[in-house]
Amino acid sequence: MCEWFVYVLRCGDGSLYTGVTTDVDRRLAEHTAGGPKAAKYLRGRAPLKLAFSAPVGGKSAALSMERWIKAQPKSRKEEIVAGRLRWPGMV
Repeated sequence: MCEWFVYVLRCGDGSLYTGVTTDVDRRLAEHTAGGPKAAKYLRGRAPLKLAFSAPVGGKSAALSMERWIKAQPKSRKEEIVAGRLRWPGMV
């Protein structure tokens, strides 16, 4: 079983983007390149910077945490990025 991660990117406009992957560096490179595997939301929002990543075990746990983070207001997302707020399922 491979390890899944949840990550948060800070965009050039200050917005935050949350996603899941098994390889954070590869996924950041895909988003930065802007190719067909990049998220549409991120196009035109460069530069992108990895603000947060955390291993969460399996895919199901990663998707649950991603959904939880996306449901938070930006102020709480900033708390997550700063390490002051943790999701109960974080490894």
